[in-house]
Amino acid sequence: MLFFDSTPVGRILTRASSDLSILDFDLPLSIGFVAAGSIELVAAIGVIAFVTWEVLIVAILVMIAVTYIQRYYLASARELIRINGTTKAPVMNYAAETSIGVVTIRAFNMVDGFFKNYLKLVDTDATLFFLCNAATEWLILRIEALQNMTIFASVFILILLPKGYVPPGLAGLFSYAFSITSTQVFWSRWHCNLSNYMISVERIKQFMCIPSEPPATIDDKMPSPSWPSAGRIELQELKIRYRPNAPLVLKGITCTFKEGTRVGVVGRTGSGKSTLIGALFRLVEPAEGKIFIDGLDICSIVLKDLRMKLSIIPQEPTLFRGSVRTNLDPLGLYTDGEIWKALEKCQLKATISSLPNKLDSSVSDEGENWSVGQRELFCLGRVLLKRKRILVLDEATAPIDSATDAILQRIIRQEFSECTVIKVAHRVPTVIDSDMVMVLSYGKLIEYDEPARLMGIESGFSKLVAEHWSSCRKGSSKLLVAINDVIVRFQ
Repeated sequence: MLFFDSTPVGRILTRASSDLSILDFDLPLSIGFVAAGSIELVAAIGVIAFVTWEVLIVAILVMIAVTYIQRYYLASARELIRINGTTKAPVMNYAAETSIGVVTIRAFNMVDGFFKNYLKLVDTDATLFFLCNAATEWLILRIEALQNMTIFASVFILILLPKGYVPPGLAGLFSYAFSITSTQVFWSRWHCNLSNYMISVERIKQFMCIPSEPPATIDDKMPSPSWPSAGRIELQELKIRYRPNAPLVLKGITCTFKEGTRVGVVGRTGSGKSTLIGALFRLVEPAEGKIFIDGLDICSIVLKDLRMKLSIIPQEPTLFRGSVRTNLDPLGLYTDGEIWKALEKCQLKATISSLPNKLDSSVSDEGENWSVGQRELFCLGRVLLKRKRILVLDEATAPIDSATDAILQRIIRQEFSECTVIKVAHRVPTVIDSDMVMVLSYGKLIEYDEPARLMGIESGFSKLVAEHWSSCRKGSSKLLVAINDVIVRFQ
């Protein structure tokens, strides 16, 4: 997951499209032309040396000059090709992101602005493409100049040879001289193209050496089937960084989430809330410190056993192409009765029952035929089926309305009253009813206490609550002013 979080989609698409196309089609063609050109070049040199060996002096000098020009060219051309590979990725990435948000772009009348930005990216890519072709033409002009020099030298040597030494078929010898130089130009051009195409092999090889996650299953590292039985989570000097040389994102967090408690995690943007959840699921491995669940170090077990024992409702609810049943129970572990019971608890039974195919009703790609609130309730239905001792809500109520948020919170309080619930809060009132509140700031734990106590003193949590209600009052006043303006216009 770390690879996809840190790699733009355009960079992946360029490897899978243009670079892979060069590897499959252009590279074999170049190898064939270079091999054929090498054979023709050796044959032409052998024939002309057999007729007049003096021409070899000029041919050797020309080959030395061609080698020097090729090295001079490749030193710049390879870097241009590498830079050109980086300019393609923003174009594809921008096009992919624009196609996803095209409705929002049109709603805010920003089509012209996005089109101008797209043209700038295309111009940047075209500039590098032009420079690559210009460098190739620079090479061809100098090699063709050496070609003309070789032909002139061959003819000049033949003219200066003594009478009687001139072999018959002077025209044939001239054609051989022209053949060797033409072949040399042909071979040099394709040899340089082959060297440039190897940049695509280099770029693809970068994606072949990506560190993988730990293995999914190991027989001798399986926890007990009942783990976790209590749901107690202990963080001991937890430090997280996304790359070996990157700065720490979490800087030594130590605290304990007691079993059966509801813990709210709050903080400003960039404080490390989502990183903490990623560490719990081992999306990011700890740089230092440990995480214990019911006394078991989560880094000592395999990923499948860990992630199958935890439940999460993500910030962006995800549905897959298929049916309602496969989205709620993708592994086919539960009966229809259990699925209907979960749908009833998450307020989706009436909606699904009204559909003709009921549980077999279709779900399109990414659940586009369902609203965001319904997708969030689908995710709630999944965790209701799993019934694990630990539930994580990663800003699950951020994209939904207040009414759906209230339904979600009520169901969680009723159905997960004995579970350990960790809520990463986008709306501060969401964590007011929590047993404990964790306040993060720049990767450090600054407060961890009951919300009532934190509200009674001057704390970071009380400041966040005050800022929230202040912004709500400003938003309400602006809304009232807008409504009054509309009423006045209609009157």
